[in-house]
Amino acid sequence: MARLLWQNPARVGFGVRRFRLGPARERLEGAERSFTAGFNAVLSGEAERIDDLREDLRGFAYEGAGMACATLDVLTLTGGRRLRELLSGPGMRYPHLIHMGTGRAYARMRLRPMWGVRSVHPLLRWLAHDGFGFHQGFFSADRTVGRQRTAGLMDRTRRAIFDQGLGRMLWFHECAGADDVVLRIAEFPAGRRADLWSGVGLAATYTGGAGAADLGRLASAAAEDGFRAHLAQGCAFACASRLISAVVPEHTVAAAPVLCGAEVDEAAGWTDTALVALGHNAHSGDHYQAWRAGVRKAWARRDRDL
Repeated sequence: MARLLWQNPARVGFGVRRFRLGPARERLEGAERSFTAGFNAVLSGEAERIDDLREDLRGFAYEGAGMACATLDVLTLTGGRRLRELLSGPGMRYPHLIHMGTGRAYARMRLRPMWGVRSVHPLLRWLAHDGFGFHQGFFSADRTVGRQRTAGLMDRTRRAIFDQGLGRMLWFHECAGADDVVLRIAEFPAGRRADLWSGVGLAATYTGGAGAADLGRLASAAAEDGFRAHLAQGCAFACASRLISAVVPEHTVAAAPVLCGAEVDEAAGWTDTALVALGHNAHSGDHYQAWRAGVRKAWARRDRDL
């Protein structure tokens, strides 16, 4: 099974995928190569090799590990045992990325997200739809970006989270070119752009690849489009993910004040406050959307107070 599922790192090359090329190419391709390394490490039974990677790249590798565990769990009908072991063990500092990785597993197997896997995090499990959207955009860009198609049988909530993942992918598709990302988002219907901006904010902050001037233009464009709060919400999610991992690279520290108007600690705190406000039984897609909305409200309050 490992030989059949093994992923070729060459498949993530931007030239092969016909993505835009630019100065950030090596950084972004490195993130996807790390993802592939994490996936293959789990298949070979050597997940401990992930910790040999550079600290700032391990999150991408654990995203790949999440994809591998979910794939194996579905194929062997274990109900999510490997995924739960990863989340409670070596991947405990990367829960957001691992749940996104599960969505990439479903996309590759052409299954609806969260089928056949039980008892993962009740709220973060919705990030599987984010990972699903990223994967569809990355490997079917002509259909998902060019023709702006989404997966079938998706309600409004699932489609919104799918578009957040697609927004993350656009950061890769346009090679972190702020002006190109803005033009690409403008091609989509207005009803989809809010969630795309959220994904862009997440990727720009977590993955990096753009300087302060480019990030500033991104923030200005989001404001002109009417979705500045959504860009900030994605940035806050990325800040929280980095803080949990205990590895906050310089590009995240630099992006937070530009995209969120706050330092990393404060922006991440918005996500915690919004989560606590949902109560102890937050589990539905509506709860996930309320979590995102709570972060946007926190950003708006701070913005008014300045």
